[in-house]
Amino acid sequence: MILAKLLDKIYGSNDGIILIDSTGQKYICGSPRKDKPITLKILRENLKWKLILNPELEFPEAYMRNEIEIINGSMKDFLFCLIKCLGRRELNSTSFFSKKLYQVWRYITNFNFPGNSKKNAEHHYDVGGEKGEKLYDIFLDKDYRQYSCAYWKKDTKTLEEAQKNKIEHIIKKLDIKKNQKILDIGCGWGGLAFEIAKKTGCEVTGISLSTNQTNYCKKKSKKLGLENQVNFELKDYREILGKYDRIVSVGFGEHIGIKFYKTFFKKINEILKKDGIFLLHMIGVVDAPSPPNQFINKYIFPGGVCPSLSQLINPIEKTGLIVSDTETLIRHYDKTLESWLERFLEKKNLVKDLFDERFVKMWEFYLSSCAAAFKYRDLAVFQLQIVKNFDTTRPTRDYIYS
Repeated sequence: MILAKLLDKIYGSNDGIILIDSTGQKYICGSPRKDKPITLKILRENLKWKLILNPELEFPEAYMRNEIEIINGSMKDFLFCLIKCLGRRELNSTSFFSKKLYQVWRYITNFNFPGNSKKNAEHHYDVGGEKGEKLYDIFLDKDYRQYSCAYWKKDTKTLEEAQKNKIEHIIKKLDIKKNQKILDIGCGWGGLAFEIAKKTGCEVTGISLSTNQTNYCKKKSKKLGLENQVNFELKDYREILGKYDRIVSVGFGEHIGIKFYKTFFKKINEILKKDGIFLLHMIGVVDAPSPPNQFINKYIFPGGVCPSLSQLINPIEKTGLIVSDTETLIRHYDKTLESWLERFLEKKNLVKDLFDERFVKMWEFYLSSCAAAFKYRDLAVFQLQIVKNFDTTRPTRDYIYS
């Protein structure tokens, strides 16, 4: 069985699983543990070749259709074991060729114009209408409802602490002064905007393409008594007018689209004051430019892409902006995703009641696979501090860490 041989080659002597095909035939792949080895059971004959041709999409879809079972472990256990052994290599040449074809097709067909961008945002953040709000309550931190990479210091113990660390780290990098105007592009559920307003007393505007997020933020601002200081709008970044002293964007850059990076950074240059600072926090890949994940694009974030650093720097340079500081957050998002996954699975019955079992499996795979990719593969988070002139930022990083 070719699939068994492929898995045996990937695992080698480092780890392994038992593979059971649709006829009940068992195969030892690599060096599985003797006591209750992780076992992958495929229940349809055609998966023997589908999982070789395009595993990135066929495996999760088969799992969602209940055509795959994992015994003596969870989806997270299986993926962590596999991706750890695979590292940053491709599964096989066929899979690599399939991904390259997808990369070309995506580049030709994907255009994140305003209408498409709104549909893409609604697909994820407004999933299930009002039920979607309950979904995010289930697994996000209770304090700030942050749906982006947290910041885990050595002594950080909880997701809530880690998200607080992240917000404080970003606020320090923005180096906000009294009475400045702040813009949060892709404000999510408002946690960062609220905290900036409370800590600095500045006026903050947040924009989002999600109706759920915008409505939630407006209600929360009234509850916090900040409605006169923090304003939220359902708006595309291309529609922004005026000038801002500080601009921040956390977890939005992945939704811009490669063709529109220059458009985005031109808009930043247009609305950022001469002595302003822009902080971009987004997922990227540490390798050369690569295609977006097919499963993620189809089911989770349509239109999304995680760029390499080179794909970001080139359009920034062409707009005349200056990258004044670059930080790559490694081994932060895997911990964040594991925390989300644990909370999600603890209340999977509630998620099943809100949606269905297929949705539960889809999101279990989404959170597990992303955690594995951040821990063992090529994903990281880039924080770029961007300015318009050399005199804007301080000469050292002391102000961030003091």
